[in-house]
Order: sequence, then C-alpha cells, then structure tokens
Amino acid sequence: MSDAMSANKIHKTDAHAEPRALTHTEIKSIVIGIMLTMFLGALDQTIVATALPTIGRHFSNLDDLAWVVTAYLLTGTASSPLYGKLSDIYGRRVVMLSAIAIFIAGSVACALATSMNMLIWSRALQGLGGGGLMALAQTIIADIVSPRERGRYMGYIGAVFAASSVGGPVLGGFLTEHLDWSFIFWINLPLGLVALALTSRALKLVPFHPRKHRLDLIGALLLMLAAVVLMLALSWGGRRYAWISVEIGALILSSSVLWALFAWRLMAVTEPFLPLNVLGNPIVRCAALAGACNMGVLVGMTIFIPLYFEVVFHLSASQSGLALIPQMGATVVSSTLTGRAMMHVKRYKRMAIAGLGTALLALCPLMIWPGAMPIWGVLILQMVIGFGLGAVFPISTICLQNAVTPSQMGIATGAANFFRSLFSSLVVAMLGAIVLGGIGGNPGMPVEMLARTASPGELAGAFSYVFLACGVVLAFGMCFLIAMEEKPLRGPTPPSGGATAPTAPATPIPQV
Repeated sequence: MSDAMSANKIHKTDAHAEPRALTHTEIKSIVIGIMLTMFLGALDQTIVATALPTIGRHFSNLDDLAWVVTAYLLTGTASSPLYGKLSDIYGRRVVMLSAIAIFIAGSVACALATSMNMLIWSRALQGLGGGGLMALAQTIIADIVSPRERGRYMGYIGAVFAASSVGGPVLGGFLTEHLDWSFIFWINLPLGLVALALTSRALKLVPFHPRKHRLDLIGALLLMLAAVVLMLALSWGGRRYAWISVEIGALILSSSVLWALFAWRLMAVTEPFLPLNVLGNPIVRCAALAGACNMGVLVGMTIFIPLYFEVVFHLSASQSGLALIPQMGATVVSSTLTGRAMMHVKRYKRMAIAGLGTALLALCPLMIWPGAMPIWGVLILQMVIGFGLGAVFPISTICLQNAVTPSQMGIATGAANFFRSLFSSLVVAMLGAIVLGGIGGNPGMPVEMLARTASPGELAGAFSYVFLACGVVLAFGMCFLIAMEEKPLRGPTPPSGGATAPTAPATPIPQV
C-alpha cells in the first residue's frame, strides 16, 4: 500500500513537471486576453486628446492641461522595464494581473477626480499600470510561440495600436460630447474587469521558468528618475520654457547625472537592473534602436500629420484624424504580412530594409512639395510610408527576443519598449521645435494653437523640415538594421503550432 502511494505521488510530481503542447484554442484564448489589455494601455494614450479642452474648462485650469497627458506617459515609460524584470522573477500572470488592477484603480480615480491636481496624479497612477500592459503582452506572446512563428501574432499588436491611434480620439470626442468627460475613464472599468477575467484564466497556461533573480531597486529607481527628468525636459522645452533656458538646462544636466549614476550602477553590482549581457548583445542593441527610430517616426507623424491636413488642406479636426487611416491601416497590413513571411523567408532582414527604403523614397515628395501636392497624393504617400514602417516592427521585436534566453525575455522586451517610448518623446519634441521655429512661435502656448495662427505657406515650409527630420531618423534606423546580425530564428514549435505549458498550470516548470 505504501509503495503504491509513493509511486502515485511520484507519478503526479512527474506529471506536474512534464510539459505539454498548447492547443491552438488555448493560444487563441491567451492572445485574445492580452490583446484587450494592450488595447486598454494604448487607448488611454490617445482617448483624452479630444476631451482636454472640456476638462480644462471643467476645472477652470488650462495651464496644467498638458500634464493630463504627460503624467501618463512619464510613469508608463519609466515603469516599462521594471515590469519586464518583475515578470522574469515572479511570472507573467501575477505581474500582468497587478498591472491591470493598478490601471483600473487609476482609471476610477481619474473619473472621480475633483480637481486638476487630483486628475494629474490619478493619470500618473493609471500610467503606472498601463506601462506594463504592452511590454508584458509582447513577452507573453514570446513565451507561447517560437520566434519562427511569432511574426503572425505581431500583426495583432499592430492592429491594436492602429485601432487605438485612430479610434481613441474619435471615441473620446463622442463620449465627451454626448455623455461626460469622465466616461473616457469610466469605460476602462468594464473593459478592465473583462481583461482581468480573461487573462487570469488564460495566463495560467503560460509557461513560467522560475529562476533566482535579485531586483536591483537602486538601479531601477535611477533609471526611472533619469527617464522622468529627461521627459520633463522634452515636454517643457519650447512650450513652457525656451529650449535655451536655465530651467531646461537644469533638467537636462540632472538627467545626464542620473544616467551616469545608472551606468555606474550597472558596472558596480553583480546583477544589475538591466543585465550587461542583454545591453551588450549587438543584436538586442541594433534591434532596439531600429525599433525606436521606427516608432519615433510613426508616433511623430501620428501627432503632426493631422495638424498638417487641418491647416494646409483646411480639413476639419475629425477629417484630419480620419486621414490617418490609410497610413495606420497600411502599417497593420504590412506588419501582419511581414510577420507571416518571416516563417518562410530565410533573409528576413531584407524585408525591413526594403520597407524603410520605400518609406524614405515616399517622404521625398513631401519634403520638396509639402504645400503643393493634392490631398490624394499625400494620402497615397502616407500609405506607402505606413507600409514601409510596418515591415520593421515584427522583425525588430522578434530578432531582439530571439537573441536572449527565456529568463531574460521580460527585461529585454520591457527595455525595448522603454527606449521606444523615450525615443518617441524625443522625436515628438524635435518635430514640435521644428514647427515652432518654422512659424516663429514662442514658448508658452501649445504647438497646435500656434500653428493655427500661422499661414498655410508658413506651416507648409515648416513641415518640409518635419518630413526631412523624419527621413533622417529613418535613415539611422536603416543603418541599425543593416548592422544587425541576421540570426536564424528558433523553431519550429511542437506540432500544435503553440508552445509548452505545465500540465498543472499552478505548478511552475522546473529549471532544466
């Protein structure tokens, strides 16, 4: 009897340790759950845009209105690599559920805000949760699908980003106009609870390889402070203060000191917050920088192209927003097709290089004739640019994840998203400074307000340099892609086309 019980116990233990293949249905349920969480995080970066004037009038405070957006971006960007590191230590499920819970709490606090300061701090809390949603979603896809087959799912990420970029302002305007501005935050409560339920169940299937890690809290704090101070300088420069001013100079100097301290910390501790073997990996470095250049241009064009249509072509605000659809739609289609092609194309890097080359060529007419082209010509060029940019996203992300071990997947993906967000802020600040300089604007007033007081000819001339700056950034991105080693993708996965998960989801897969 005792021997039988012992044999049964051993059998159960082995069953817990033995991995099995995820079915397509299980993978699908995981992807649906994380897509909803990604949509939540991406949507709240854009949905507040059309509600800002109403919010400012409601609280009788227009001076601090920009902080409603900036607070979310600051905490979201700074916390992204922290979530990646925590998920490597404690597992994707518990960290993702925590991020969703923080995001929901922040959304409710925003909806209940009784002052502008309370709304700003609530948005910071909301961003603290939102910062982990996108990075963790990409990491989870990397956990369940091999690099060779991962590209087909990267198109879903692009679709979520495109839907939030175009649909966010439209939905925000509708809710603000027909209901109340607070509903742009209340809507996150039911969506967040559904996401919480879906991911809680689905993520039990995600494999987790527990490894002993030490969290470098000092390094994490230095990185977050350096990023926050730098983003403050980028968001205030040319708007609240002149770029050449004591205030901006002090912020840039403080950020430089903090970055230097962070670099010293990386060299001083045994297990730094960002492992040196990840940062020193040339594939990771080139892929992250190429993705950052690509994302910076896409975000910059998403913000400034509607203004270009509104002033140069005299479209309404809603029409200008809808004019982004060709570019965003082409980005999604290209990202999906490129991701699927990576399963079959050996020289996959050529697709991204060709895409960037096409985008650069399409930018040339916009640089030369920014105010003389017909609107249909601009829309076609936008579509071509979007198609070129879309080819880079799956390749840069998958190559980065393919170059690191599973134990470093979270921190590598989180760091890549961190640098993408940080570089996007840098590109947006640069393009804003170009527009202000081109129309002779002064700090203290939003770029959008200054641009609407300028003549179409002045703004067209300024946008010639905007498109030139985008071309320069993409050229750097192409250089990083060319320098990146084209390492064979790991795969294929088991016959199910999925990944391995523990037979008893509550029990982690042991280290082998």
